[in-house]
Parts: sequence; C-alpha cells; structure tokens
Amino acid sequence: MSYETIRVENLGLVRRIVLNRPERLNACPPNMAVEIGDALYDLEGARAVVITGEGRAFCSGADLAATGKRSVAGGAGSYKALTEHYNPMIAKLSRLGVPLITAVNGPAAGVGCSIALMGDFVLAAKSAYFLQAFVNIGLVPDGGASWVLPRLIGKSRALQMMMLGERVGAEKAEEWGMIYKAVDDAALMDEAMALAERLANGPTVALGVMRQNVARALETDLPAALLIEAEGQWKAGDSADAAEGIKAFLEKRKADFKGV
Repeated sequence: MSYETIRVENLGLVRRIVLNRPERLNACPPNMAVEIGDALYDLEGARAVVITGEGRAFCSGADLAATGKRSVAGGAGSYKALTEHYNPMIAKLSRLGVPLITAVNGPAAGVGCSIALMGDFVLAAKSAYFLQAFVNIGLVPDGGASWVLPRLIGKSRALQMMMLGERVGAEKAEEWGMIYKAVDDAALMDEAMALAERLANGPTVALGVMRQNVARALETDLPAALLIEAEGQWKAGDSADAAEGIKAFLEKRKADFKGV
C-alpha cells in the first residue's frame, strides 16, 4: 500500500516502517499517526517490526505547521488530535503482537520521543538525542510520555527531561536505562535489522505474550501478575512453537520456530 508520510518495506519476516518526511525532520502530522497505525493493522506474516526515520531525524514531534491556527488557538484542537489520532497510534504500538524495534537515527522530540520509546528494543545512533520540548512552548508531554518515562528512568529524571526541556544524548540515554543501546551511526540499521531478524525467527506467540505481560504487570500487584503469567503460559503452551521447542530440547537440537 502507498502512503503519504511513511514508507513500508517488507523484508523477509520483518516489516520496516520509515517515517518519510525528511524535509520536515519527519514531523508527525495527524495523518502520519493514522498511517502508522494502518501499517500495523495487518502484518501479513511479518514477525517483527522496525520503525526508523528517513534522513537526519527520527521524528521532530507533532507538526505544528500542519495544524495551522489550531496549534495556537487553545487546547481543544490538541485534545481532538491526541484522542482521535496520536493516542490510538501509541495504543496500537503498545498492543502489537510481535517484537517492536525502534532505530533512532537522529532527533526524537515530542511525540517522536514517545514513538521511539515504545520499542521493546530502542537502538539509537550516537549522534541522536531524545527531547521533551513541550515546556519550551508552554505545553505538556503527551503521546504516553508521562507514563513511559517515569517507568524507564524514574520520576526525578523524567521530570528533569520534561521541566527543563533539555536534550538527552543517546549515550546518556543508554546509561540511564532509557534505551537498549547507543551504536555508531553507520552501524545503526545493520544492528537493528540483525536484532529484528533474530527476534522474527523466534517463538512469536511467546514473544508477543511477553510484551503484553510486562505491560499489564506494570499496572497490577504480584498476585494479579502471577495469574497474568499463568494465562500467558496457557496461550504460549498451546502454540506449535512450544511443541517444537520442547521437542528440539529433548532431541538436543536448535528449535525451528514458525511463529504459530
């Protein structure tokens, strides 16, 4: 399918989504959020997803120019854009049934930072940075930033990013535990695709349950988390990959997972 703001590439078992507005540093208007969600609707056999940006940025945030007067005319327009476009995209990323890798090739600001941090594995070029720029224009973080950042780096550092509006470079982000790894710029896509292919060849049902279990466990207590795990184990245990994995273990060979 052809899109206006993104490019979708099916590379074997991996679907790569490229934010494709390099002339705007991949700023994200509402229709880009809709297109990202659409590109995740039917993965057509893809067993891992990579999201990256075209050109020298990952995503510079919501495109204020695209919203015109609404961006400076009060909060109603922002509320509508968030609830109808951006929030459904973030929810779609969070509920994805396969591993998600984000390859942050440059600045990830505003909602672009939120998109980046939805990855199960966030790889960032060493020249990249993460920015909660809202305070600089009198707004508040959105796109799930208020939820994800304190869970990744704690309340103190999350508020530092939000209230000071200062850049956090890739290497500091790795040091803080905000991302998986900072890598040399030239190696970013090779490393991201190698990791995606490794995950795509794994037991997809189990991997999908893992990401769902962790998200749910963050919102509950231990007894409830134990039940969530048991239910997830039931689902994974009924998969063909579980049967193959156990058989391969007993036969002392590498398992050949099919993603079902």
